[in-house]
Amino acid sequence: MARKYFGTDGVRGKVGESVITPDFVMRLGYAAGVTIVGREQLPRGERPAVLIGKDTRISGYMLEAALEAGLAAAGVDVLLAGPVPTPAVAYLTRALRLQAGVVISASHNPYYDNGIKFFSADGSKLPDAVEMEIEARVDQSMGCAESARLGKARRIDDAAGRYVEFCKSTFPNELDLRNLRIVLDCANGAAYHIAPSVFHELGAEVVSVGVEPNGLNINEGCGATSPEHLCSAVIANNADLGIALDGDGDRVMMVDARGELYDGDKLLYVIAAAQRDQGRLDGVVGTLMSNLGFEHAVARLGVPFARAKVGDRYVLETLQEKGWKLGGENSGHIICLDRHTTGDGIISALQVLAALQQTGRGLAEACADLVFYPQTLINVKLPAGFDWQAHKGIASAARDAEARLGSRGRVLLRPSGTEPLLRVMVEGQDGVEVDLLARQIADCIERATAG
Repeated sequence: MARKYFGTDGVRGKVGESVITPDFVMRLGYAAGVTIVGREQLPRGERPAVLIGKDTRISGYMLEAALEAGLAAAGVDVLLAGPVPTPAVAYLTRALRLQAGVVISASHNPYYDNGIKFFSADGSKLPDAVEMEIEARVDQSMGCAESARLGKARRIDDAAGRYVEFCKSTFPNELDLRNLRIVLDCANGAAYHIAPSVFHELGAEVVSVGVEPNGLNINEGCGATSPEHLCSAVIANNADLGIALDGDGDRVMMVDARGELYDGDKLLYVIAAAQRDQGRLDGVVGTLMSNLGFEHAVARLGVPFARAKVGDRYVLETLQEKGWKLGGENSGHIICLDRHTTGDGIISALQVLAALQQTGRGLAEACADLVFYPQTLINVKLPAGFDWQAHKGIASAARDAEARLGSRGRVLLRPSGTEPLLRVMVEGQDGVEVDLLARQIADCIERATAG
């Protein structure tokens, strides 16, 4: 059955339009609450409880209140964590033995977007079946539990501190970050008051940027989606390295002392190589966007590799199917299941730092065996209802590019799971050829959508 509201990472859109309105979010909260109540077998008189966290967008205040009202109307207690990273909600939901967790965030998107995503009691993304059950209830009339069964709400004052300690616990006890100067870019997002404490308390000298959120500047020219800001800051501060998170703290990019950027593929390789040397790596999961050079480098490690659909939920599903612990995306989503149940930018950065200390290498040396094919990605806007898969001209342009590349590269067209975009990716040995073919396909799509 096709999804009406949920995408690859919850419900997302522009605030004030379509689904991201107070009315819809209240009904979504009610539908989720009814679903949770119907699925839980709790002791008599005990209500289910849900944690709500959010990032720093100004719309979070409005949507938090609407979500809280919907859940309370369904008879669900609400615990409010305030601004915390998405993976903090996953951790706290599990640690506090709650029935679900909810995050109000649009991740790496601009401030005027927002979204709602759910975690199950074990700290993982909700199964498709449960999301579909919630969807089926959203459009039904909203009810209200009798007064004696209405949910209550309270704030968790120590949510940030609990999560700081959890992050620190994932770093080896015998190691520390003393003698490291780290520039930390928190994207004016949910980790602004958490990530600096984690790295400082592990011994690093931390230069913090992107830690002055005002509700409107999340991801604006900073963070993992604009890493050039971090590259400049590392050099300007004579730092040993830099770490950039995105608005909700589940993505990470890193920069070395020379200002060179290391994306998710490279950081995943650093962790994978260290775990292989320690004899604790069964396999690695990437995505359809993972560079061919990454796949070949993992093969040289003698480690199995599998590709999942793009999206951290699909990486997680593949890891669970195969019984592996490590996977990720080049966008910076990295999942270390031996440390957390979901992707976590802070924890992933700590695993990279641990790997570098254990091997005595820097980022450049640790990635020396990686030889990436040039890869060009172009995002093309799609009008509502446009069926790009049925368009013969687009299919022909993609086939022509594949034929020209042959075994020297590949072409991938895929829709964004969160925005009205078609992503055109071309990869091959010749960078000039790759750019040309990607532009030709993108031009074809733009002509098709225009006329």
